Amino acid sequence: MTLLSVNVNKVATLRNARGGNVPSLLAAVQTILDAGARGITVHPRADERHITAQDVEAVAQLLAPLRDSIEYNIEGDPRPALLATACRLKPHQFTLVPVRPGEITSEAGWNPDTSTALVTAAITQLKAAGIRAAVFVEANLDAVRWAASVGADRIELYTEPFARACEQGATWAEASFAHFAEAAQLAHNLGLGINAGHDLDLKNLLLFRKLPHLDEVSIGHALMSRALFYGITTVVKEYLALLAT
Repeated sequence: MTLLSVNVNKVATLRNARGGNVPSLLAAVQTILDAGARGITVHPRADERHITAQDVEAVAQLLAPLRDSIEYNIEGDPRPALLATACRLKPHQFTLVPVRPGEITSEAGWNPDTSTALVTAAITQLKAAGIRAAVFVEANLDAVRWAASVGADRIELYTEPFARACEQGATWAEASFAHFAEAAQLAHNLGLGINAGHDLDLKNLLLFRKLPHLDEVSIGHALMSRALFYGITTVVKEYLALLAT
């Protein structure tokens, strides 16, 4: 079954809006695990507007005794301090994500024209620490080839274009899905694992869960938004049930 990694950034965003420790990020993580999820994702940005450096450490400590059954994924740009923290904490996976000045959330995957030096160096550092290295890319064949060339273990496909296509109707959704499937198949042929994330939800995941060789989906915003009305436990179980069918 495709692994569900729940991104808990939105819990930290709500907490930081007021200050203090309510809602508790660690309590949210524990609730997610109790509901059956087997992956937790954090994306600490340099400005700490949601996940902080302290959060990264605290989640690592909570998950450490569960290492054999729960995957910890840290996302972020290849800034030296974050890479050093990851190499010390040794999450199962680090997903390298490009950052654009002023962006609210990730807006694109790595451009295949990006110089390989910075990303290759980061991947080498991560692998030396025993961490699976993933790179965030769009469903572009050149981007998939670029990911393989820099030594990544996996790609994470940026799925917002698929989500927008689904809003236009079934024909658009199927066409977009075919595009993603082609990229996934190429990645598999090149020896890369396949993750996906960004604007996936219970509706569009009905189709996207059929993506060939899909190892993991990372879902945060849609899951936490629905959880406001139905509760984290209920919503996590909904996603797990969908991925299991």
